[in-house]
Amino acid sequence: MIYVKVTCKVRRGLLCALLAAVPVCKPAPGQVFKLSPEQLKLYTAANPYERFPDGRPKVPDEILEKVKGLSAEEVFGLERRGYPNQFENHWQILHPDKKLVGRAVTLQLMPLRPDVADVDGTGLPSSSPRGQHITHQTAINLLQAGDVLVVDAHAIPGGIIGDNLGFYIHKKAAGFVIDGAIRDLDGLKEFDMAGYFRAAVPPFLTSCMVTGINIPVQIGKAIVMPGDVVFGDSEGVYFIPPQLVKEVVDSADETHIHDEWTKKKFAEGKYNSTDIYPRPSDPALQKEYQDYLKSHLGKQ
Repeated sequence: MIYVKVTCKVRRGLLCALLAAVPVCKPAPGQVFKLSPEQLKLYTAANPYERFPDGRPKVPDEILEKVKGLSAEEVFGLERRGYPNQFENHWQILHPDKKLVGRAVTLQLMPLRPDVADVDGTGLPSSSPRGQHITHQTAINLLQAGDVLVVDAHAIPGGIIGDNLGFYIHKKAAGFVIDGAIRDLDGLKEFDMAGYFRAAVPPFLTSCMVTGINIPVQIGKAIVMPGDVVFGDSEGVYFIPPQLVKEVVDSADETHIHDEWTKKKFAEGKYNSTDIYPRPSDPALQKEYQDYLKSHLGKQ
């Protein structure tokens, strides 16, 4: 879009000529705010991995597999790495014993305001023809293997998904994180899928509008970018920036070895807890631990 700055000295005739030369930018039907591939690359410039065609970072599957072996305490190091707003808890969890790991596809919903929603055809309910109207299913249709649907919908009263869309997500992706409500909870529980949500309610989704797809969203206290690695366990959900995933995984390897050695020494029954944990104080035990660490690091 071209902006023209006009002072009071510009004559009316000249002003009309200038305005006539400026292209009029009308909103195209079926548009909604999202980051272009170039913008996504700019805002995720630290991503060291390849990307999807839309610019979303694509953390490799083999790294996602390693993330599945972590715990929330091992991801906790994000705070020390300068990212204090990546964790959110106090969820209802579809299957508490099932971890959730995948790449974020983000969706933002807001309560319906017709004069805003009508511009882009983003409101529910709508009389727009199917295919020209943008809904939460527009984002759901983007899901691929290894993706997680992450929805900022905290002010929306209806269920964002039920067992039908839940089954679609189950077949297409890794799971969902919905900062809002779902419905058909008993039906959703039948699927072997990880899911996090705030409440389960009978009403279906209505009176809302899509305000963003694959944009930064706020999930509780956490800030989520498209392509973040979503890690959920029974304690809550972390959203890990792609550039930190490998560092988190590597640090977790050392933590696993430390915990293994600590329990091994406790099992001998010869030491007080403070002799061993959190770190041994005796020089001989320190050397034993370092030797154990070096010999096991490459095996993790």
